[in-house]
Amino acid sequence: MDIIKFKKFLKTRALPAYRYKQINEAVFKQAILDWQEVIILPKNLRQELASQIPVLSFSVGQILVSKDKSAQKALLVLKDGLKIETVLINSKPGLWSCCVSTQVGCAMGCLFCATGKMGFKRNLTTEEITDQVLFWRSKAKLTHVVYMGMGEPLANKDNVFESLRILINPDYFGIGQRNISVSTSGFLPGITELAKNFPQINLAISLHAPTDQLRSQLMPMNQKYPLEKLISVLKGYFKITNRKVFLEYILLSGINDGVIQARQLTNLINKIGSPHLLHVNLIVYNQTDCPYRLPTREVIQRFKNDLERLGVLVTIRKSLGQEISAACGQLATV
Repeated sequence: MDIIKFKKFLKTRALPAYRYKQINEAVFKQAILDWQEVIILPKNLRQELASQIPVLSFSVGQILVSKDKSAQKALLVLKDGLKIETVLINSKPGLWSCCVSTQVGCAMGCLFCATGKMGFKRNLTTEEITDQVLFWRSKAKLTHVVYMGMGEPLANKDNVFESLRILINPDYFGIGQRNISVSTSGFLPGITELAKNFPQINLAISLHAPTDQLRSQLMPMNQKYPLEKLISVLKGYFKITNRKVFLEYILLSGINDGVIQARQLTNLINKIGSPHLLHVNLIVYNQTDCPYRLPTREVIQRFKNDLERLGVLVTIRKSLGQEISAACGQLATV
């Protein structure tokens, strides 16, 4: 919902304060998506809201649900006809996370990512970002929001930051900062600003390679923002927040999953400093039409063991929604 337009609508009609509270409660707390269902409001007001302030800025297309019910993926059709995907994840009982997209497509061009193969179409608006949360809140009792869907969040910094302000605002979604994560492929200009504006929000860096040579092959953006610059920015980030950063690392068979890469990754972490604030999330490659393969379980476990022996904090992240192409790196639309 367009918050600015919504506020202007209420102001021009000089509605009593209790009406504002009723509307806010219905949309942001009860997650009612159809104004006609807000029966506490007069019929004429419901009709006017429906015609001028739609709750969602998109129409909902196909929704896919994994067999174990742990993941749902929705295809959303924006007003201009472009499409995005967004995901709801139930990783454990009582824990519901929605994975929101921030762009139609992506300009980063990571070779293992289906979204990157789409190219970049446009940034999503603040409304289009927060409406994904609103949509999933109508389906489940959300506990977490992760900016890990389609697109590079910090390349759409203004709209992403405004969406964060709305999500943490107790008058609207009221989601705690520590229950929100923003992932970036290393788009450095926005990391320091994120730290200054939202010091409690979790930061995840899509690393995926421990050296510039390999990272530039997999992630072309590394040529503009190489690891030395990333190291410098992260040191500054720790000075501002003193909070843990998650290093996302997709394991690609025979590419970045060897003993040498484990040692190189450890050296990189030590070079950044504050190793107690750096946690590696190992992600099993989710199959797309890209020319990569996932490692065997034995190789994945060995890589984790090598890192642990070298003193690195590391977890193998559980991958959900692969069968419906809802897992990391699989989101894409025609």
